[in-house]
Amino acid sequence: MTTRSEPRSRCPGPRISRRALLRTGGLGGLGLLGLMRAAQASGGRSTAPGDPPPIRACILVFYYGGPSHFETFDPKPEAPLEVRGEFRPIATSAPGVFVSELQPKMATVMHKVALIRSMTHGNRLHDSASMETLTGRPAPQGDQELFSPEPQFYPSFGGALSYLRRGENLAVPHAALPFAFHNVVDVPCQGGGFLGSAYDPFQVLVDMADRSYQAALLRTPADLPPARRGRRRALLDAMEGATLRGEPRAMADSYERAYRLLASEQVRKALEIDREDPKLRDRYGYDHPPASVGAGGGGGNGAELGIAREMRGQNLLMARRLVEAGVPFVNVYDFRQQGQNWDAHFKVFDQHRDHLVPVADQSLAALIEDLDARGLLDSTLVVALGEFGRTPRINNDAGRDHWPDCYSAVLAGGGVKGGFVLGSSDRMGAYPASDPVTPADLAATIYWRFGFDPSLELHDTTDRPHPLATGRPVRTLFA
Repeated sequence: MTTRSEPRSRCPGPRISRRALLRTGGLGGLGLLGLMRAAQASGGRSTAPGDPPPIRACILVFYYGGPSHFETFDPKPEAPLEVRGEFRPIATSAPGVFVSELQPKMATVMHKVALIRSMTHGNRLHDSASMETLTGRPAPQGDQELFSPEPQFYPSFGGALSYLRRGENLAVPHAALPFAFHNVVDVPCQGGGFLGSAYDPFQVLVDMADRSYQAALLRTPADLPPARRGRRRALLDAMEGATLRGEPRAMADSYERAYRLLASEQVRKALEIDREDPKLRDRYGYDHPPASVGAGGGGGNGAELGIAREMRGQNLLMARRLVEAGVPFVNVYDFRQQGQNWDAHFKVFDQHRDHLVPVADQSLAALIEDLDARGLLDSTLVVALGEFGRTPRINNDAGRDHWPDCYSAVLAGGGVKGGFVLGSSDRMGAYPASDPVTPADLAATIYWRFGFDPSLELHDTTDRPHPLATGRPVRTLFA
């Protein structure tokens, strides 16, 4: 019987940059043992002179389906009516920065936000666009939708960071909530990819009936008290040499992670969202329950049908609780099911005004304010975006179609320049007019802000090297 070896980085231990090596005077100035100790002390990370301090956490809010940039963060009041749409721009707390009138809450916090108005890539279908957005790599299958399950190849951001930080004994290095999102199948961009299932996220699930969250991994039988669980652990440790010697190291690591989770009272308490002040929960907001019949699209499609939509605002509050409990990377998926999300091919104005933007506006602004009030905003990067934007011209169903050529992304915290806009779209909102930014660049930015060099190589199961990210960090977004 053969087993696949665990994917590895070029150097199995922490990496030291050339710049850091030169600063120490090379091998002669520090010595091999000193280099190893320095790398271990820094967690394998280093920063260049002038870089802001590395972040402790990142919350990535994914607006599945593709929000319209025209109806959110890039209104075009001077464009023809068939492009600009129904909504007017409003001023914000950042001088000279305007957003759609559908976002009065975000307008009040724009002085803490950096906007990218020139995101761009080439994938016009949801699955491939989501894969590129959440891994920073074009989908290996090309631009297509998936109709049967396929294994994930490139790791998600949280998966790669979990691997890079595997020596830190974090109880939960990467969490995702409140479900795995899918089109026909779960889109393969949410886990560890070629790094292995050990780097999949800790999945937090929503309970709509109780307005609560839970994680199956943390459940223990009522008749299994801590003392008995401890005896089981001792027995496993005693058997480990005989039983696990022939198994992949990943299996032993999985046992260890499971026991760390069971012992993590902090993570367990983070899931108890009912501990929060009801007034704060109201600030994040609740949405209307799913409708029984959709408004259009021929097949009943529409955001009003979205699964668990009443908890959309609470998802961001749960993300804050997880960060506060020490989870470094949290994915929040705003909608689960394709067609019942931001994909407004019909009645784009009604969909954004009545079913999409209000809770997204309220909860994202609340998250930014809440992190700031708790002293967590400077060390936590918030990224919010969809897999693409929407077409400049309104179609015959009063909707907008897929448009990856130019769209917007929102960043807050983590050292960003507040009230800053990077890039611009042209007069029609169709193409970048300046400073285009790709998903690969955004990926490199996230890794860089955690203190990892994007050129660091990971190896897949066939030992082929892959750089952590192929883009360049967008340093101009940060102070």
